[in-house]
Amino acid sequence: MAKLVLVRHGTSEYNEKGLWTGWADPDLNQQGIEEAKNAGKQIKDIKFDQAFVSDLIRAKHTLEIIEQTINQQIPITISRAINERNYGDFTGKNKWEIEKEVGEEKFHEIRRGWNVPIPKGETLKDVYDREIPYYKSNIEPLLKEDKNVIMVSSGNAIRCIVKYLENISDSDISNLEIGLGEVYVYTLDQNLKIISKEIRNENKMRGKI
Repeated sequence: MAKLVLVRHGTSEYNEKGLWTGWADPDLNQQGIEEAKNAGKQIKDIKFDQAFVSDLIRAKHTLEIIEQTINQQIPITISRAINERNYGDFTGKNKWEIEKEVGEEKFHEIRRGWNVPIPKGETLKDVYDREIPYYKSNIEPLLKEDKNVIMVSSGNAIRCIVKYLENISDSDISNLEIGLGEVYVYTLDQNLKIISKEIRNENKMRGKI
């Protein structure tokens, strides 16, 4: 059996200010550094064979802190295929000001919906369509060999993997929130069937930042 560990990066400088981040590249703030350390403490029991991380500094820094915390040097693959959703014209804008402008229901649809377009940006479906083929080609073969894999990225990238793993419907995916610094630990058999799932380092502010 293999372990697949999905980690959302810790709080970034943009998260702290309530700004839509997307492909902007702010680093972790001090809270995010502590969240990354805590994430590492929650997975000290797992020996990793391979790490995958997006090419954004907040994810790379989170993985670096986790490696230090668990005292492991893990082979790392960096890929834009597992980057966060591109928020296009919303990048750098305050989420809560947008919510006031469009209303709570529309805001949730824009933020968490499946195929809701953003000017010059991506839908969640677009993220899924670029990320899941990469996952199938690069991560699934390792899991079938009983290798333990950690992937560190942003919220929407993690949501797409969870959607795929758990066969979540297009409509129900809008209900999935993954908190900053949270860790999803899946145990999979050689046919990639889920044997168990744990959420470690749960964030009480999930969905509120």
